[in-house]
Amino acid sequence: MNRLIINVNDRKNIINRHIYGHFSEHLGRCIYGGLFVGEDSEIPNVKGMRKDVVDALKHIKAPNLRWPGGCFADEYHWKDGIGPKENRKKMVNTHWGGVVEDNSFGTHEFMELCDQIGCEPYINGNVGSGTVQEMQEWVEYLTFDGISPMAKLREENGRKESWKVKYWGVGNENWGCGGNMRPEFYADVYRQYQTYIRNFGDNKIFKIACGASDWNYEWTEKVMSIAGKYMDALTVHYYTLPTGEWKDKGSATNFDTDMYYQTIYRSLQMDKLVTDHLQIMHKYDPEHKVGFIVDEWGTWYNVEPGTNPGFLYQQNTMRDAVVASTTLDIFNKHSDRIVMANIAQTVNVLQAVILTEGDKMILTPTYHVFDLFKGHQDATLLGHWLESGSSGNDANKIPQLSTTVSEKSGRITITMTNMSASESADIECSVPGIDCSGIKGQILTGKINDMNTFDNLYHIAVKPFSDVKGEQNLFKCKLPACSVVELVI
Repeated sequence: MNRLIINVNDRKNIINRHIYGHFSEHLGRCIYGGLFVGEDSEIPNVKGMRKDVVDALKHIKAPNLRWPGGCFADEYHWKDGIGPKENRKKMVNTHWGGVVEDNSFGTHEFMELCDQIGCEPYINGNVGSGTVQEMQEWVEYLTFDGISPMAKLREENGRKESWKVKYWGVGNENWGCGGNMRPEFYADVYRQYQTYIRNFGDNKIFKIACGASDWNYEWTEKVMSIAGKYMDALTVHYYTLPTGEWKDKGSATNFDTDMYYQTIYRSLQMDKLVTDHLQIMHKYDPEHKVGFIVDEWGTWYNVEPGTNPGFLYQQNTMRDAVVASTTLDIFNKHSDRIVMANIAQTVNVLQAVILTEGDKMILTPTYHVFDLFKGHQDATLLGHWLESGSSGNDANKIPQLSTTVSEKSGRITITMTNMSASESADIECSVPGIDCSGIKGQILTGKINDMNTFDNLYHIAVKPFSDVKGEQNLFKCKLPACSVVELVI
């Protein structure tokens, strides 16, 4: 028997809703055909934004959207994406497939998309190939509400009122595609650029510095020591590669149980990664003024056969759902320091929450995890103790269970994941002082390779969970293998 004890009086920090954020890059079919189809499209849209995709993101309460990249951000010049569409400069997307980028989706379109979703924009500025002036003028164009050249230009392009933009990234992966910089060099460049990111009126910019890739602790050490006092947050990127090799990352759908456990084991390393980087940050920021952001995370497989290798299109199975739920548990656990996270990417790229093909749309197993977890957004993390058996194989031993418990407005949300590919889990949970007789649940479950396809859109979906019984101070439930459950008291 697995046991869970919840202490409702052990009220910890608020789980920032921005941990449940998303990432959209000009890559493959994420923007074009995914989020944006244009006003002339036969696909139902509002001002060019796909209505079905926008509605789906609203349903899971997507709190923020990162744009325009990714590697694309450091070759993106924002003035190419404003003004009449027929006059916008065409460019080659050198990072992703060598396709022509016509800039029909630019600043105004992105802000319109965020407005329709009801999420906050997170803009990544160009450091790698841009200039200080270019970034300064973009901030002014977006947020200045007075008389200035950029405010005048914005009005000429159809928008008199300024926007509110809080989250601003100063470069992306500047250790690699963003300029191949050394950490000392980037830290000095960051100090320079952030100086000119102004707060206009009551718009306050939250300045985000480019952090490390994976286990590059030297980057965190050097950037924090040189530029820590000039930033509001520092990032990290971590992708789960089942094989651990970039050359052959493994299939998104054709995998066995051993590869399943190897994938989950690698994804769980996020806990150590976050812990280690935070320890370095603590050394230079003992008062914890600098937040931590994981603004690219998720699974990365070989692309689907027959698709453009530069488009990074992959399918999404129950294995990805388990990666998503357990990763979100890790972020929730560290939510005293993690202020944002962004799964890569929103539509049609990597561990997407949505896949589209023409006018059809798939909600992936990962999407349904975000749906089950949305009750944790801006809720208070509750102390709990979990006694769980183990699962996996000898090479990749993992816990069988993972969980998050939170409370908001008198509603206790418990999410639990059974990571086992084959074994169900009986759980007894004690909640002292709480009547559990009215407990209700939802479940996402299937075989590890199960997925939704354009021929079977709803094979994997959230369903009512009836295998739970509650009474005073106690409930018992049985979680099927490879399942994610949301319970509400």
